[in-house]
Amino acid sequence: EFLYWSSCVPSSAMHNDETLWACLNNDFCSFKVKWKQPKQNFCKNKFNVTGLCNKAACPLANSQYATIIEEEGVNYLYMKTVERAHSPKNLWERVKLSRNYLQALEQINKHLEYWPEAAINRCKQRLTKMRQMLIRMRKLSMKEGTRIVPIKKKTERREAGRELKAETAAKVDLAIERELLERLKQGTYGDIYNFPKAQFDNVMSKEGVQEDEKEFLEEDESDMEFVEDLGDDDEEWENDLDDKAETVEVPGGFGEDMEDMSMRPKKKRRGKSSGSGARVELEYEQEMETR
Repeated sequence: EFLYWSSCVPSSAMHNDETLWACLNNDFCSFKVKWKQPKQNFCKNKFNVTGLCNKAACPLANSQYATIIEEEGVNYLYMKTVERAHSPKNLWERVKLSRNYLQALEQINKHLEYWPEAAINRCKQRLTKMRQMLIRMRKLSMKEGTRIVPIKKKTERREAGRELKAETAAKVDLAIERELLERLKQGTYGDIYNFPKAQFDNVMSKEGVQEDEKEFLEEDESDMEFVEDLGDDDEEWENDLDDKAETVEVPGGFGEDMEDMSMRPKKKRRGKSSGSGARVELEYEQEMETR
C-alpha cells in the first residue's frame, strides 16, 4: 500500500517550492546572512544567481533554476530541473559557454528556450558581470606594481626555529669531527678503526697548512718596529741655525755670567733610533734671571 501511494503522489507535491521557502525564510538557513544597515539579507550559496536572499533567487526553494558560475577563467551554465531531483549526484547540468560574448548569449537562449523570461535575463546579466570581472583580473595581472603578499608569521617562526636547531647541530658535528681527528692524530685509538688513509692524510695536511699560516702571521706581527723618519736635511738645518747665532752684550755683569755658562759643557741627549736610522742631538740651555 505504501509503495502504491508513493507512486501516485506527483513529484510537485514532494518538492513544494512554497513549503521549502516558508521553512528557509522563517526558520534557520545556513546560507543566510543578515545585514542590519541597510536592512538586507544575502545568500552565500554558490548557485545563487543574484546573491540576494529572496524567493525568486533561492536555489533551494526553486525546482527549476539556472545560474552562471566561473571556474578557472571559464564560464559555465548550470541548470537544475525537477526531473533529476531524485538523484542529487546528477541534479545540476553543466554547459560550457563560449569565450565570445555573443555566442555565449546564443547558447543561453538555446538551452533556456522554454524557461521563464526572468530566469533568462538574470543569467545574461550575471554572464555580463562575470566577463567584466575576468577582464579586470587580466588587466590587473598584466599591470606591474606592488603586490600585497600575506605574511605567515607562524610559518616564519617555525622555519626560524628549525634553522637555529640545524645550525646548533652543525656546530656540534664540527666539534665532534675536530675532536675525533685530534684523537686519531695522537694515536689514541691505535688500529681499532679502519678508515681510508688517503682522506685522513689530506685532512691532516690541510690542518697543518692552516697552522703554518697562523704562525707566519704571528711572526710578522712580532717583527714590526717603529723608526723615526729623520734624515740629513734636519742636520743641515740645525747647523745653519748655529752659524747664524749672534752675540749680544748685556750691561751689569750679566754678560760675564753668560760667558761662564757658555764655558760649561753642554748636556747632550741622544734619541732612540735603530742602527740604520739618523742620530739626533738635543741641547738644553738655562737662562738666569736679571737682578
